Amino acid sequence: MFRLGWFSTGRGEGSRGLLSVVVNAIQQGELEAEIAFVFCNREPGEHSGSDEFMSLVSSYGVPLLTLSSQRFRKEQGAPNFSSVREAYDREVMTLLAEQTADLNVLAGYGLIFSAEMARQHVSLNLHPATPDGPIGTWQQVIWELIEKEASESGTMIHLATEDLDRGPPASYVSFPMHGQGFDDLWAEVAGQNIEALQKQFGEDLALLQRIRQEGLRRERPLLLETLKAFVSGRLQVEDHRVVDSQGVPTAPICLNVEVEQALAKAGESA
Repeated sequence: MFRLGWFSTGRGEGSRGLLSVVVNAIQQGELEAEIAFVFCNREPGEHSGSDEFMSLVSSYGVPLLTLSSQRFRKEQGAPNFSSVREAYDREVMTLLAEQTADLNVLAGYGLIFSAEMARQHVSLNLHPATPDGPIGTWQQVIWELIEKEASESGTMIHLATEDLDRGPPASYVSFPMHGQGFDDLWAEVAGQNIEALQKQFGEDLALLQRIRQEGLRRERPLLLETLKAFVSGRLQVEDHRVVDSQGVPTAPICLNVEVEQALAKAGESA
């Protein structure tokens, strides 16, 4: 059985939703895998969102391991987490020493892996852009897309590395940012300075929220379809590269068809 490790900070509904869609697929026989363990960098009582996430993990009967990154930083007397990232990851690797997984998933995990962590725990990470798109937080990505008046956006899944958002891509989904549902929103910001829009509207900008919504609704089916590709052997990881079933390095696979079919089946088609 293909074994998955799961890393999450468990901050909110998004983290719970990603875990639930995979667990449900496993229970229904849609994904021939099992979740071997879940690791959370928060501990019980630290945050209401992560408490809900940990309760969900327990309800599934999946082993849960925790180590508070916030408490670790404070105990080390560090001014910021980046200065203790490698030390923290060494503690995590010790905690996970007896856990085995064929592949890990970073789903709402709020930390960046150190180089050694990335080597020892090969993991998939979600990023809210296509493989050739912007890097950074989802806010940074979307503002850059708006500034460039980009024609499309999307979400990709890539191997996690210490190089933020630049690990080898495995799969992606894309969607148009113009046409029905978008053109009126673009007209509202036409000719306006990006800095002025950020100052006036921030994350409440309607165009920004629409782009974010379209990316989010595709994250869960993209993750599930990507895991199916790895479980079936269509995609594999060798020497920290994404390869095909023959072991040949491959470009990221486009899963637009599969994702849109999944959305239509769930009654979420645009």
